[in-house]
Amino acid sequence: MRRLPPKQRNARVQRERNIRALSRLALLLFSALVLASGFVFAARQHFAAVHFGYESESLRGELKRLLEEKQRLLLAKEQASTPARLESAARQLGLMPLRPGQVGTQKANTVSRLPIAAALVYPSASLNR
Repeated sequence: MRRLPPKQRNARVQRERNIRALSRLALLLFSALVLASGFVFAARQHFAAVHFGYESESLRGELKRLLEEKQRLLLAKEQASTPARLESAARQLGLMPLRPGQVGTQKANTVSRLPIAAALVYPSASLNR
């Protein structure tokens, strides 16, 4: 069913603009934009929190691994510096244990002095003694 006769010319008919409808449409568009940007911001914050959670968990695992390695290295260091092992390593290098005659003592009233030339070359060396 046609409402207008086919010979009617509607090219010159212009619809008048409704300013109130246009302003309501602009307000609705702005409100939808604000709401959508809020959702995008909240989603971004959520994904960042999840990402930092995963990263924190991986760093905790790495910290645990590094602490275990530190404990292992400290144990290896302690085992390497036991007196029995140091003595056997010293004997392999050709060192001999100390004898009582090799240890010297210094009398309390004698003062050791550096030579004057050493004191001039290394002035802080004379202050250390």
